[in-house]
Amino acid sequence: MKTFLLLVFLSVSLGFVACSSNNSSQESSATNTETTPQASKTDNSDVQKSSGTINDVVSNYLSLKNALTNDNGNEAASAAKEIGESLTKVDESSLTPEQKKMYDDVKDDIKEHAEHIGANGSDIKHQREHFDLLSIDMIDLVKATGSSQTLYKDFCPMYNNKKGASWLSETKEIKNPYYGKEMPKCGLVKEEIKAKG
Repeated sequence: MKTFLLLVFLSVSLGFVACSSNNSSQESSATNTETTPQASKTDNSDVQKSSGTINDVVSNYLSLKNALTNDNGNEAASAAKEIGESLTKVDESSLTPEQKKMYDDVKDDIKEHAEHIGANGSDIKHQREHFDLLSIDMIDLVKATGSSQTLYKDFCPMYNNKKGASWLSETKEIKNPYYGKEMPKCGLVKEEIKAKG
């Protein structure tokens, strides 16, 4: 029994050392797989708090938004693929029950829209149609989980035959991803979502 407790203590200690080093989170994850399940869970929570994988999804979403703002379908496709990758790395155990419910409600749709955008680098109109739907889910997710930075919910009243469409932005300045360089300033800030943390 003492030997087992000593091994657990050493594993936990090694895990904390690995997380506090300057290794990438992938290398930390590799170290964590060699530790006991209890140590791995603790280490993953620490990694989640410091790196925020929901924040990684948001960061990739903002890259996608900026690519569409610049009328760059290929960059939008790359950013959308990164959204899909970052979704697979979300540590769901770090979410509250309410956050987990929202994440479960939107993650498949986010993934599906990101895949469409990622597969259509030469069809920016199609990308923007999916970005509209993706943005609805991302806004819901950010409101439920929070973000490490202040974000703005913007609205373009002209898009989709004047039905309008929303998106998230990291700046107050309007840069419209639905019309890009054609109408870059079309829209208004509807809401400020304060950073949590």
